[in-house]
Amino acid sequence: MTLSAMRDENTAANGRRAGQPMFTDLALLIVDDVCLYREGLASVLARQDGIGKVLTAIDTATAVAAVTAEVPDLVLANVDVLSDGVLLGAAAALTPAPRTIALGVSESEAEVVACAEAGVHGYLLRSESLDHLLRLMRAVAAGETLCSPRMTALLMRRVATLASERRPVPRAPALTDREDQVLGLLDLGLSNQEIGDRLGIGVRTVKNHVHHILEKTGARRRGEAVANFRRTRRAPAD
Repeated sequence: MTLSAMRDENTAANGRRAGQPMFTDLALLIVDDVCLYREGLASVLARQDGIGKVLTAIDTATAVAAVTAEVPDLVLANVDVLSDGVLLGAAAALTPAPRTIALGVSESEAEVVACAEAGVHGYLLRSESLDHLLRLMRAVAAGETLCSPRMTALLMRRVATLASERRPVPRAPALTDREDQVLGLLDLGLSNQEIGDRLGIGVRTVKNHVHHILEKTGARRRGEAVANFRRTRRAPAD
């Protein structure tokens, strides 16, 4: 165990001695294909007060078999295992349905959003500690969630994007449908690379669309085009 992990475990132990029980006979399933990580985490968690049975699985197939037979309270699974949705679907079909935590989530917007859209109840970033995992487990087991400020910002940005996509946006004069899409994404503050990823087009194509938008709207800079776009969008409400 690393020095950081030992400090985290001591912190959790101090909390228990201070009269802060974390769980009540909680049943866990830990899923990861790395034996040392999987068994090490199981060993550490099994020593925590209030945790009862700790099961392990190495992949989706063994995890589905375990979750169906044992119906644990919490499933802690590597984000790669959860990505295909099979384990999440099997868990959701049970009564009561186990709650799930994705382990080893990167700080990329795509991975965080994919977890949220798949129905994962909690997320542990690669940079977060055992102490944070214990607090996250407690929150998820209680029907809540616990996100870092970074993850909260990513999820809020995704919500704002979805809301914008559902909202009818007035067309800027003389723009094509694609240019309208690019201008709307510029309004969300996305970079050329992010716009390209969102629309499935290359960065050079995005730059061409931006150039045409500036020409057609008479704007000299992206910010000016976006400001004109916002005024157009607000105009019907004035």
